[in-house]
Amino acid sequence: MGRRIGVLNYKGGTGKTTTVVNLGAALALRGARVLCIDLDAQGSLATCFGVSYKFSLSQLLLGQVGPRECVVQARDNLDLIPSDSTLIQAEGAMWRLNDNRQARQMLLRNTRGLDRMYDYVLLDFSPSASIVSECGLRYAQELIVPVRTSYLALVGTRQVVETLKHVGRVPGHHVRLYLTLPTFYSRRQRKDREVLAILRRHFTHRVAHPVRASVKLTEAPSHRQTIYEYSPRSSGASDYARLAERILRDG
Repeated sequence: MGRRIGVLNYKGGTGKTTTVVNLGAALALRGARVLCIDLDAQGSLATCFGVSYKFSLSQLLLGQVGPRECVVQARDNLDLIPSDSTLIQAEGAMWRLNDNRQARQMLLRNTRGLDRMYDYVLLDFSPSASIVSECGLRYAQELIVPVRTSYLALVGTRQVVETLKHVGRVPGHHVRLYLTLPTFYSRRQRKDREVLAILRRHFTHRVAHPVRASVKLTEAPSHRQTIYEYSPRSSGASDYARLAERILRDG
């Protein structure tokens, strides 16, 4: 069974989608079978990968189609369950269910067995708390929290930690903080160095090597390419390769 890793921060602009796209690509290039699931109604993953699709996560959550019908190939060894604005309507239908516990189990239940086909399932969370996000937290086993090296981004990280404590009290469910990932990092900026020191003081060995600020990382999505297609020699490619190697080492 593959590892189910969510990428979550309740502060926008921390590099969640960038991380899912390029970490997924880095793992796939190393021979791992990867599935990315978009939990955000903005549908950024399909845009970044430049793929078209017939069915999305909303139809899967509502049981209108099976999981394999929603999966599209994005790259070699890398598949995607896309999302779009119809997820808002699906979320409304989920709220109207009489059984809230059942609604929060929809992702886990409707993708049953799918993770056996992959080595890694990466979930791209929305920056806002929602019932779909709660579904994702009940599906994920581990979380990577991207933290932009600014003081405001630390607020979103604290919210994630508090959410983990809440979810940890749900009987039979265990999701753990795997890594905090400093993003948009510039060693020349004193503020960035101070935020990195704060993260290392609080999270110690759970702090990954920083992803440096990179124009190439911000340009790649407009070309519908991963960083390994757009600029394979860039610092962004190197940093996400390093993150992938750590995940592979950790099993």
